Amino acid sequence: QVQFMESGGGLVQPGGSLRLSCSASGFSFSIRSLGWYRQAPGKHRIVVATITSGGDTTYEDFARGRFTISRDNTEKTVSLEMNDLKPEDTAVYYCNQQPPFGSWGQGTQVTVSA
Repeated sequence: QVQFMESGGGLVQPGGSLRLSCSASGFSFSIRSLGWYRQAPGKHRIVVATITSGGDTTYEDFARGRFTISRDNTEKTVSLEMNDLKPEDTAVYYCNQQPPFGSWGQGTQVTVSA
């Protein structure tokens, strides 16, 4: 079955950096587009960034220039490097296919606060 396991979140001060990682299993990883998503308290889950099987990337406006999505098809992992973090980036971050498929993982909490 399709599974995702996110890690790397934590508490960071504004302006700080984090690198999130997600391991995936249960599907043909290398041929699927993947995405990072986030859900802030009281809000719907939204896409943050996506990456195709060929490595083409897209970013939401709030992420462009600060976040970088990457993938390792050998390790079946997708990562999100986040720099210059802001309090409004506080959310639970998830990975999934793009478009999303199957159950979501537990996510990883990112809290940006002084």
